[in-house]
Amino acid sequence: MKKISLFIFLFSSFVFSQNDEKAQITETLNSWHAAAGSADFDAYFDLMTNDAVFIGTDATENWQRNAFMSFSKPYFDKGKAWNFTAVERNIYINNEADFAWFDELLDTQMKICRGSGVLKKIDGQWKVAHYVLSIAVPNDLVDELVELKKETDNTLLEKLKTN
Repeated sequence: MKKISLFIFLFSSFVFSQNDEKAQITETLNSWHAAAGSADFDAYFDLMTNDAVFIGTDATENWQRNAFMSFSKPYFDKGKAWNFTAVERNIYINNEADFAWFDELLDTQMKICRGSGVLKKIDGQWKVAHYVLSIAVPNDLVDELVELKKETDNTLLEKLKTN
């Protein structure tokens, strides 16, 4: 009976701990998106690791944190960055609760987008280490989209293949 009680206690502690971590991660991601929406440059980048990567919707957007800061600064300075609100989010955490990954559907100025990424817990605080943003395209519109971007993609593919 003692073993069963201990198991239930440990399992309950794990579940509560996971839920607490997920709540902290949710708060971090919501604050990160809100900082962009209110053009708070420092708050936004403070919620990213020093070696963070941001992958944007354009095929050429693979930003290391410092380059992303330089690119983003003029938008934040104008008081208008981007405004993303999560409408659905799934969060997964490793057993040590120092590493997490997630995916989310976002309401944005580009309509529905999908974000996914990785967070690291650094000095007790969750920070975005890697983020990928993509525009969600309904399957029945893919052919039209491919036709729209065919020329641009072909040019970029040729350039990438020769490098």
